[in-house]
Amino acid sequence: MATSLNTQIDRLLRKVFGIAALRDGQRRVIDSVLTGRDTLAVMPTGSGKSLCYQLPARLMPGVTVVVSPLISLMKDQAEKLEEAGIASAAQVNSSLSRAEELEALDAIEHAGKDIIFCTPERLATAEFRELLRQSNIALVVIDEAHCISQWGHDFRPAYLDIGAALEALGQPQVLALTATATDDVIADIRVQLARPRLRVVNTGIYRPNLQYRVRQVTNPDEKNATLLELVRDTPGVGIVYAATVKAVKEACQLLADAGESVTLYHGRLKSAERSENQNLFMNGERRVMVATNAFGMGIDKTDTRFVIHLQVPGNLEAYYQESGRAGRDGEDAECTLLYYHDDTRLQKFFLMKSKAPDEKHELDREKLERMIRYAQSGFCRWKLLLDYFGDLAPGFERCCRCDNCRTPPAISGDDFKQQELGNLGLVEVVVGDQHQAGVAAV
Repeated sequence: MATSLNTQIDRLLRKVFGIAALRDGQRRVIDSVLTGRDTLAVMPTGSGKSLCYQLPARLMPGVTVVVSPLISLMKDQAEKLEEAGIASAAQVNSSLSRAEELEALDAIEHAGKDIIFCTPERLATAEFRELLRQSNIALVVIDEAHCISQWGHDFRPAYLDIGAALEALGQPQVLALTATATDDVIADIRVQLARPRLRVVNTGIYRPNLQYRVRQVTNPDEKNATLLELVRDTPGVGIVYAATVKAVKEACQLLADAGESVTLYHGRLKSAERSENQNLFMNGERRVMVATNAFGMGIDKTDTRFVIHLQVPGNLEAYYQESGRAGRDGEDAECTLLYYHDDTRLQKFFLMKSKAPDEKHELDREKLERMIRYAQSGFCRWKLLLDYFGDLAPGFERCCRCDNCRTPPAISGDDFKQQELGNLGLVEVVVGDQHQAGVAAV
């Protein structure tokens, strides 16, 4: 890249964004975008993905269109950009009144906005596409790009229309952003966007400040007692995830009765109550949020010190995404899964209800088995996650900070049978009726 462009980038970073230098991953993504490449950036939460489009938007001639699944997220980003004087931004989504929408559309048409935020549903409308066609589109950014893939954990049907929208807009350059993507998901994103040569910049998922652990519990009462112990003993704010609305209500009541500062969030609450409870947590008026996975994407409370899962999630993608909402400030944070074997029946029930095609159903079943294997494992938690996402660097053996690294399972040679687990060189350990995994060398 030309020296003059690097000089421009460095000047923008310091004077406009107030940043001394780009991280290596950010530099690689920005360089790829500014050289005209269609790019998929796979970057962990808290690694500064937004800057990867905000900075090019200041340097590329034309408009940057950002497609985001969450209205709250786009509102937050648009307002921050405007307040900081970094870019003039417009947002078009269903939360606007008709007058506000007309004002936004007029601003797009006449005021020369730098960045336009929209939902995938709005991008699918012919009227909005026609308005965008009159603009000089430099870049289309697809946030939370894993939502494109039917093989991902958070598939959104509206994302399937993005490929057709790109074609209608004359195939502008694309930057797709996500924190997690397996090889299957990456391949599907390329197909859905009709971008077979999409360049992938994967900076890795490893976040050493996150300390993973699993607490095995044998009955609901023990699980409740462990939850209360963890919340009481862990300083700072945190999120407790439960798999059902019923479990959310019960856990919230348990903590409230114990005198904890707590609120709750799930999809059956009225919109106003959801917003109010979210604000109580985000503003620091409540220390603990108990929620289903409806509380998640776009939530950016950087000082979250712990995330607890009351039930095993359906797959490791969801678990990494949800647990990764801890420690976004780079400080230490704890990610704990309470593993009660009977809870796996709930995820199996969800699988049975899903009516997915056979191939997808079988993949989802395999993903749940990998999630259960993680929960039962005596191996380094980070090594299991890195292997799952195809991100295991040569020579990485252990994080030295998870529960299994700090306190390796004690295994007696007379009490176990061996069975190969994946390609990690693990053995299955059966002690009584408890299953764990340990290193093959035991």
